Amino acid sequence: MTPCRDISRLIEIMAALRTPVTGCPWDLVQNFETIVPYTIEEAYEVADAITRGDLDDLREELGDLLLQVVYHARMAEEQNAFAFGDVVEAITRKMIRRHPHVFADKDGNIQPAGVKSAWERIKAEEKAERAARRPPEETAHKSLLASVKAGLPALTRAMELQRKASTVGFDWNDPRAVLAKIREEADEIEAALDRNDKAEIAEETGDLMFALVNLARHVDADPETALRATNAKFERRFAYIEKALAAKGRSLDGASLEEMDALWNEAKSANTAVVPAKAGTHTA
Repeated sequence: MTPCRDISRLIEIMAALRTPVTGCPWDLVQNFETIVPYTIEEAYEVADAITRGDLDDLREELGDLLLQVVYHARMAEEQNAFAFGDVVEAITRKMIRRHPHVFADKDGNIQPAGVKSAWERIKAEEKAERAARRPPEETAHKSLLASVKAGLPALTRAMELQRKASTVGFDWNDPRAVLAKIREEADEIEAALDRNDKAEIAEETGDLMFALVNLARHVDADPETALRATNAKFERRFAYIEKALAAKGRSLDGASLEEMDALWNEAKSANTAVVPAKAGTHTA
């Protein structure tokens, strides 16, 4: 087996990995559910490479993501459900159908303003067709939130659930009202901490995070992007602590929390003109 630019080679490799007896023991015991976390992780790796502007890494990560598609298709083929070629056919059919202004058989153009409306109309038609194929019991009750995919990352799904609910007026009109809700949720966490109820603490923490996503939505900030930026900022400032200690011949293990807090505030002051945080707060 040798590397190849043809997708058929990747399909052959996956088939070999999933072949009983001669295949890979780890790959053979996997199923759709066990592979899902890897699929999500690879999508995030693609996003990370794009954020860093690393095109070499992007090439590798796109390959890893493509492998996930091939993996799922192979498992489906083993169940006589569908194969990789069916996946390709389905998406090409969808793209052709959703772009009649590009792939139309007859002459005629559609104005940019009309592209979105045509796209939404065709998507609605496809959704109705999928619903018609489902058993009646699955379509008996149609919630407003049913269209929000369950497999989305939690932050993204929270945003979409809130957006959908807002279409019928179930929403705040002022970001400051959301901020008041955040304070209320923080108070509820404190009360749960006083009771030392771990299950309640976890639940209230989730409520707080949901409220924070709501605030991000109201101020037009993508929560995933915002959190990624804060993660990167945390990494930079923590690296400053490590380098400063190393310059003194010290290590993290030998440093006290007060020392690390002081260095954290130095890193923070190097980029912003805010008042240093109190020891132990580690504010971003």
